[in-house]
Amino acid sequence: MILSILLQVSGVAQDTISGVGSEGQFLELSVIDLVIKGGWIMGLLAFLSVLTIYIFIGRYLAITRSSREDKNFMNIIRDNIHDGRIETAIELCKREDTPIARLILKGLSRIGKPLNDINAAIENVGNLEVARLEKNIATISTVASTAPMLGFLGTVIGMIVAFYDMSMAGNNIDIQLLSSGIYQAMITTVGGLLVGIMAYVMYNILVAKIEKLVFLLEARASEFMDVLNEPAN
Repeated sequence: MILSILLQVSGVAQDTISGVGSEGQFLELSVIDLVIKGGWIMGLLAFLSVLTIYIFIGRYLAITRSSREDKNFMNIIRDNIHDGRIETAIELCKREDTPIARLILKGLSRIGKPLNDINAAIENVGNLEVARLEKNIATISTVASTAPMLGFLGTVIGMIVAFYDMSMAGNNIDIQLLSSGIYQAMITTVGGLLVGIMAYVMYNILVAKIEKLVFLLEARASEFMDVLNEPAN
């Protein structure tokens, strides 16, 4: 019966799982029933999965918005700097209100100071922008590593329950007596792995997007410093 249930779970995504009872009767066990049989650990895993999805959606949308860039932005900044229209360039950065624009805004506000000071100020703003984008991402990483361990904890607890029931039953041991502990052992393992895999994938998606944005910030910072080193027309 356990093998039948596991095969159904790992097969096509179905709303219910069918097994064969001891008397040849077909039983149906809903996914909700499986979660309930998994005990309190499945409730905790469900909470972690919802939290992970919530953080992922929020961070994904925030990083996507922060990555948008006007292709002519740096050209306009260059023209304004060469023409001495620093205030116009500053106003443009304020209207854009993106990490790249805030990066350039800090550099514009430092024009007239040594280039090393300008570069240091830009790097500081870049670090702050990256830290803002990484907010709560560590939580997803924690879920990715913690969820499988919670699943294995449920497995151990389930097996303890099963062996305890065996010891109390003496010679009167049957499948129904062991089913509760074995259900918990198998279900929590699957649940922990599923949540952990989901969190791991989401974490790496966000990290990849942030790395791409960091590269873009570094490129625009370098381009801005080159503009300051260019001779005015």
